[in-house]
Amino acid sequence: MIVRAFNQTVQNDFFKEKVIVIIGARQVGKTTAVRDLINAQGEVAKYLNGDEADLYPIFKKPTSTQLKSLIGEAKILVVDEAHQIPNIGKALKLIVETFPDIQIIATGSSSFDIGNRVNEPLTGRKFEYQMYALSANELVSHFGILEEKRMLEHRLIFGTYPEIVTHLGDEPRLLKNLVSSYLYRDVLQLDGLKKPSLLTALLSALAYQIGSEVSINELAQLTGSNSHTVEKYLDLLEKSFVIYKLRAFNRNLRNELKKSQKVYFLDNGVRNAILGNFNLVQQRTDVGPLWENYLMVERMKKQEYSGFYGKRFFWRTTQNQEIDLIEDIDGKLSAFEFKWNPKSKWDKIPRSFTNSYPDAYTEVITPENYLDFLI
Repeated sequence: MIVRAFNQTVQNDFFKEKVIVIIGARQVGKTTAVRDLINAQGEVAKYLNGDEADLYPIFKKPTSTQLKSLIGEAKILVVDEAHQIPNIGKALKLIVETFPDIQIIATGSSSFDIGNRVNEPLTGRKFEYQMYALSANELVSHFGILEEKRMLEHRLIFGTYPEIVTHLGDEPRLLKNLVSSYLYRDVLQLDGLKKPSLLTALLSALAYQIGSEVSINELAQLTGSNSHTVEKYLDLLEKSFVIYKLRAFNRNLRNELKKSQKVYFLDNGVRNAILGNFNLVQQRTDVGPLWENYLMVERMKKQEYSGFYGKRFFWRTTQNQEIDLIEDIDGKLSAFEFKWNPKSKWDKIPRSFTNSYPDAYTEVITPENYLDFLI
């Protein structure tokens, strides 16, 4: 069993008269993680699945008597895919207030719906965690450093969804099924989106542009849409845990870009499945962008699980000098450049940056030192 990084932190939040909300894309392992958490508690649990429509009438106008009958003798109530149930937030609030000795765990695969249906009524009454596909830290803890280094190229191509990690040899089929069965369906359900062809075209365009700045107007032209619609789809894709947007860093120096953004996929395998390209690293022309996408997301996983509260950016000047990742924590800057080839002659942080920010920590991340950066 691969132990998830946030397990102990979540365990410490049990039975504090608050709902534990776990959000993350489908298939990242939320249900398995919840079962592991409950087994560690040793308490009786009641499981409900928000995909089952016969639950909706119960939660529409619930009474404490109805809810007690539903929960029975359980000490833990789990509501999987809670965002699918109308009025679920108010119902959970009623349970917390009426039965404070019952621990509720709600999971969801869309922060858009979670925010509207779960979080808002539970203001001040919840602990929220975001869960990702398996992190480098979790994989190293399970397989060891040497084995994980050997699997690096596999991670770049197929990503780290639990099913992919544990079913070697069947990765392309599993990833294509994940994208078609869950990704497209879930996103199109959000906020009444009704243009599957636009979603497909937009995801394909984004997949080709990882590691590059994206232009909303250019994406609109490529997809035959308009900038307002593209921005709406990008927002929903981020709230569905498909992509991650990174904005440009600037402190008002004249030559720093201010309004640009990059888009990364939260899993390399999903990105490659969208393009239908699972070629080996040696046969690819996009290894640099794949490396950048992998490091960006794995670094984010590490920090989110460890309570990171700073901000992330990329840096670029009007002279096209750039740095892949800037981290700003309490005003202290760290700058990281990602290079797949450790012997690249372009392996230095731009002097214009170090001159402008002489106190910043700087480092170039390559396959030789990447695990120090991620675990």
